[in-house]
Amino acid sequence: MLPAMTSAEAEPPTTTEPAPEPFEDFYVREYGAVVALGLALTGDRGLAEELAQDAFLAAHRRWERIARYDAPGAWVRRAVVNRSRSAWRRRSREARALERLVRAEPPVVDGEGLDPERFWALVRMLPARQAQCVALHYLDDLSTAEIASVLGCSEATVRVHLHRGRAALAQVLSLDLDGEQAS
Repeated sequence: MLPAMTSAEAEPPTTTEPAPEPFEDFYVREYGAVVALGLALTGDRGLAEELAQDAFLAAHRRWERIARYDAPGAWVRRAVVNRSRSAWRRRSREARALERLVRAEPPVVDGEGLDPERFWALVRMLPARQAQCVALHYLDDLSTAEIASVLGCSEATVRVHLHRGRAALAQVLSLDLDGEQAS
């Protein structure tokens, strides 16, 4: 006959993980420091707050998993660092694009320079893919391969949209595709 089991032997050991910290408590405790980090990295209070809010939103969506980390604050700070790097790249690209736009001579229509605001307003009126291809090609000076990579489509698709966008703009501006005024 088998010996009787004690109550401690009958029940399997339980390893209960402590409940994760409520997200609200974490947010209140860490928000100021995370915004300060964003401000130190960007120099712009509004952008720093936006980066912090985006990082906390991402953390909230994954809180059950992130709360189990040894340092969820490190996760949020890393998210702000990554987002600030992306913001810096975006501002840098925008500055280069604006510099190219300022240096470029505007197309000539009826002997007068075309107003850049009017031109880009016309670009925005194109179908979305055509406008994206035209803007990436002329503002960022990207090749069709680079545009295809950015938009997640084939080079042939980019060439078609770029051609159609140019043709539509040429028609509206009464230009041939080489930029000469049509007769």
